[in-house]
Amino acid sequence: MITFESIRALPRVKKTAASRGLLAAAAVMSLAGCVTAPQQQMAPKEAPIVLGPAVRENVTPMEAVLACFGDHVAATQRPPIVVTVGDVKDYTGKYSINEGNAITQGGALMVYSALGKLGGAVQVAERFDPVIAERELGYADRRQLGDGRTHQLAGPNGGQNVPWLPYFGGSINKSDYFIVGGITELNYNINSGGAEVAVNQVGVKARTFSQSVGVDLRIVDTKTLMIIKTISLTKQFNGYEVGFNVFRFFGSKLYDIDVGAKGQEPVQMGVRAALEEGVVRLVAAVTKVDPDPCLGMRMFDQLPLVPAEKMRKVANPLIDSAGAPVQQGEAVNAASQTGASLSGSSVQIPFEFGAAALTGGTLNLLDQIAAAAAKGATEVVLVARDTENWDAGKRDMLTDQRIGVVTSALASRGLAPGGISVTWRPDKADTSIHRDGPGLQEIAKLRVQGAGRGGPSRTVREENATGGK
Repeated sequence: MITFESIRALPRVKKTAASRGLLAAAAVMSLAGCVTAPQQQMAPKEAPIVLGPAVRENVTPMEAVLACFGDHVAATQRPPIVVTVGDVKDYTGKYSINEGNAITQGGALMVYSALGKLGGAVQVAERFDPVIAERELGYADRRQLGDGRTHQLAGPNGGQNVPWLPYFGGSINKSDYFIVGGITELNYNINSGGAEVAVNQVGVKARTFSQSVGVDLRIVDTKTLMIIKTISLTKQFNGYEVGFNVFRFFGSKLYDIDVGAKGQEPVQMGVRAALEEGVVRLVAAVTKVDPDPCLGMRMFDQLPLVPAEKMRKVANPLIDSAGAPVQQGEAVNAASQTGASLSGSSVQIPFEFGAAALTGGTLNLLDQIAAAAAKGATEVVLVARDTENWDAGKRDMLTDQRIGVVTSALASRGLAPGGISVTWRPDKADTSIHRDGPGLQEIAKLRVQGAGRGGPSRTVREENATGGK
């Protein structure tokens, strides 16, 4: 590469055609060495493509802060809040015809990623681009959406099998809070300094410069639309430029040579870091967790190599498939049973509104129930949407179907019907809703135990006759 020493030596070179030619050739070779990059030809007659570094985690100086704060939120063991993101726009108005927008237009996506870096300490709901979900809900409403299986529906003349996916509403979880705001400032060259010296058209220069951005965010209660907290943050960026220049005649030839370097903090990474700190401060306001001990862990001198999610140390509260937290002693459903023993626990088996079919996730749970029943008794709670409010006859008929489906599924997994007993179901005169978690009600309870353990059990028909008493 060209060095300052080699350029300073230019005036002392003997001014001959041969020496000037050799000097020019050496300069060209040096410059080629500066820009050499790996290349690969992918197919015959194709031009080689330049290869660069591998993809990596997009880390920022806030990784340790996000990991620490996620641990503090999880350590409270409170039910996780559900947060979503609205529009976080670029309001700076800075635009260049040649380079386009000076500031990222993806502020909302950066806020979503910041919430994701908390690693499940809070639940994140999609509201920014729900187009696909809304289309599929439209297909389901028109009975066009299927999953390759048939589903059983309860009807006035008994059950019927249909190829479309039943949907009766209530599957989309609500959010507790949402974050909105924007990138509101971009200040160029707020401070600069340096020097430039030249003697006989040979000179050096060096300068530094700074610019800044500002973000304004707020977190809003979804139910009341009251703003819980606002935050305004700013981030400065530093840059430098150094150079060496030769502009003079050597003999009859005029030489103009510039060598230098210029660097600046990545502006968009700084915007991301500012938005991430804003997320921490806003989530802290609604979770009542002090962020200050974690904010002191910002990294100023170097970037971390490990992303925030891999730094987490405290486990999050268990979450079921409906997005609701599972506390000790409560019913546990399929989403929280990854590898955990079911012995001695209550297990939820959910049914969709008016349906008696088992879903794919429930079928996986039944395998675990059968394995746990071989070791000890397990209580199984059948639950449905709390919007179900049938008359006594239809409710009992649907309950019989659901108990029968679960009993048959467990029997196909090696459990004898005598090891499955109904311990509770609503009496025919009972018209109340027995709630079990957000949006759910209990419709029956079963005791499941492997062969050779415990005595004989009553049949479903006997339970119907006695009302589960």
